[in-house]
Parts: sequence; C-alpha cells; structure tokens
Amino acid sequence: MLDIKFIRENKDLIKLAAKKKHVSFDVDDLIKIDDDRLKRLLDVENLRATQNKVSQDVASAADPSARQSLIDKMKIVKSDLQRKEDELKDLMVKWRALMLQVPNVPDVSVPDGESDADNKEVRTWGDIPKFDFQPKNHADLMLALDMVDFERGSKVAGFRGYFLKGAAVELCLALWQFTMEQVSKKGYQPFIAPILDRKEAFFGTGYLPQFEEDLYKTQADSYLAGTAEVPMMAYYMDEVLPKEKLPLKMIAFSPCYRLEAGAHGKDTRGLIRLHEFFKLEQLILCEADHQTSVAFHEELTANAEALVQALGIPYHVVVNCGADIGLGQVKKYDIECWVPTEGKYRETHSASYFHDFQTRRLNIRYKDEAGKMHFAHSLNNTALATPRILVPLIECYQNADGSIRVPEVLQKYMGKSVISKQG
Repeated sequence: MLDIKFIRENKDLIKLAAKKKHVSFDVDDLIKIDDDRLKRLLDVENLRATQNKVSQDVASAADPSARQSLIDKMKIVKSDLQRKEDELKDLMVKWRALMLQVPNVPDVSVPDGESDADNKEVRTWGDIPKFDFQPKNHADLMLALDMVDFERGSKVAGFRGYFLKGAAVELCLALWQFTMEQVSKKGYQPFIAPILDRKEAFFGTGYLPQFEEDLYKTQADSYLAGTAEVPMMAYYMDEVLPKEKLPLKMIAFSPCYRLEAGAHGKDTRGLIRLHEFFKLEQLILCEADHQTSVAFHEELTANAEALVQALGIPYHVVVNCGADIGLGQVKKYDIECWVPTEGKYRETHSASYFHDFQTRRLNIRYKDEAGKMHFAHSLNNTALATPRILVPLIECYQNADGSIRVPEVLQKYMGKSVISKQG
C-alpha cells in the first residue's frame, strides 16, 4: 500500500506504474473517492464538535425550557452524526479496497514487457553440460532409481501429488541443511515459520486480494501460504522496531502450498509445478532508504547465486519486466537454472524489494535519531525451493548408466558421492 498523499501528488506516476505492470487501475477513481472521504470526515468531525458543544450547553443550562430545546437539538445532531458516520463507514470500505489495488512504482531499471518472455538477462554462470549420451529427464531418472512415486502420489493427494523416496529424501535433507548453514553464518537468523496464517498477513504482504485464486483457504480468516514471506513479514506486524537493530535478516524454512490456478496443462509431469513443496526464504527489514534497499537486493541475490554455484548448476540471472513483477514489487530478479532435457533455463529463485509497500500495510515502523517515525523497507528471496531444485541438479549430474553424482558440498550430509541402483 502506498501513502495516499504520495498517490495524490504523483497521479501520473501511478498511471505509468499501472501501465508498466499491466494492471487495471484507475487512480482518478481513487482520488474522487478520497475527496468524498475527506469531505465526509470533515462533516463527521464538525458534527462531533457540535455534539460536544451542545452537551456542554445542556449540562450548564439552568432554564428547563432552554435545556429541553438543547436536548431536542442534540437529538437532531446525533441523528445527523449517525447518518454521516454510516456514510463514512461505507465509503471507507470502497476506499480501502481501491487502496489495496494501487501498484507500487517500479524502479527505472525494470524493463518494459508483456510477459516473462520479455525478462532481460543480466549475467550467466557455469558451463552448459555436454553429454556423450542421450540425457534423460529428471522424472525418468528418479523413477528408475526409486526416488519418487507419482502414481501413488496422485492416488493419495490428487493431481500433481507425489511421494519422494530414498535418496531423494536424503538429497532434500542435505540441501536444506546446507542452505541453512550457509545463509545463517552470514548473519541471517534461522526460523521455522507457520504456514497456516490469518488473512491479515496475506493482505499485508500483498497476496490478498491479488492472488486469492492461487491460495488454499482453510477457515473464515485463514489461508495456507505459498511462501514463508507471508508469516515472516507479519512476524513484526504492528511493532515499532529499534533502529539500532536494523537491518533484521532472517532465513525461514516452511512447507508451501499453491493451487497453481493459472497453470492448467503446464508441467504436468515431474517436479516443476507442484501444489505442495518446501522452501527456505531469505528476508530483510531495513531502514527506509532506496539505496539501502538496492544494496540488500543485490546481497540477497548474491547469497542465492553462491548457493547455486556451490551446487555446480549452470544458471543465469534475469531482471523481470514490468508485466512479470507483482503489485507491490519495485524490482525483481529471477535465477533460472539450466535443465538439459528442455534445453533452457527454468526459474528456481526470485529476489524482490518492496520499499514500504508491505510494511505500511503491516504497520511495521521504526524511529530515526530525531524521533521521527518511518515505515521500514522489506525484501525477500528464495534461498532454496525443493523439490524444484532437484530438476536441474539431477539432470545436470546424471551419468550414462542412469546414476546421479552427488554435488561435492552435499556429500558430507549424504555419506555418498553417487546415487545408483546399488545404493
């Protein structure tokens, strides 16, 4: 959510933001409703002042007839006040709904585009693997090594259901531990986050109302989150943080749930697009300064890149175009890892910064040295998503005989260097 004062003073900028992000939003409608809101608010304040004055006059009136006249006047004022308060309440519902739809202003470095096909490559790392045999896809490799069961997964959990087995479980556990160790030693506090969260956390992070169709709703005011970003941002909701403790850096592990409502027919086989998965998410709350946010955005991305480099998986980094960033994001990078059998990079990590878009909704503030209150800035990044990362890892590390080499950094956790039918 943006400051209404900023919106009123920068209408043209908001219009350009909506156009660049390809979202339907009419800032003039919001300004009109805000004008009505301010008028109603003034009416209510004036009537309350009148009510207070008449109450004082009633208390001090000595003459019974004068007192009765004031009481009659009070009834009229009270009725008018109730009507104006009801009008204001109805107007506030419309005003808040529109305020939740205002797009954040993207950074000038965000490219124009109509879809993720228009994202721009920033850099590449690693050599594309060359095989002297026909490489197999991850699903076939894992099935042959008894690492996954899709058939029983669908029987038990429905479409896109899966069971990980044997070495796949060991591989995921190794990846989680490796990632947690590498990121936490850089000063990020480890968390395990609750993923069944109240709707306030989803509104605060911007997943409601924009992405409601992709959320599992469990109760009247609760949903299952698709990322630990939701609970971890809400962790400090309605708090004033000590400035000296900023930046707050966190690494959170959680299960994640997404309906994949818009993915009908896409990636129906394998581990790319699932309803249930596990992630480690990096998060930062920092002071309200653009350059500070930019610096931490680069840091989060570098942390994720270091993990992928340690795993030895070729990748490239893209900056997302306007149409491929969310309502609240100022800028977003994706890390896409190489998938040999598809002959292309696939997205495995994302890193975003929001300025105060989320923290204004969540009411997360701090006081500066002069005692002035500010909304903090927020950032997040996928440190690791499993089992998705297994797709490029297994395909890049496969051997001609169908066995899979274990990346060197994971061998100490797994106690083996190769996954094969022999064990």
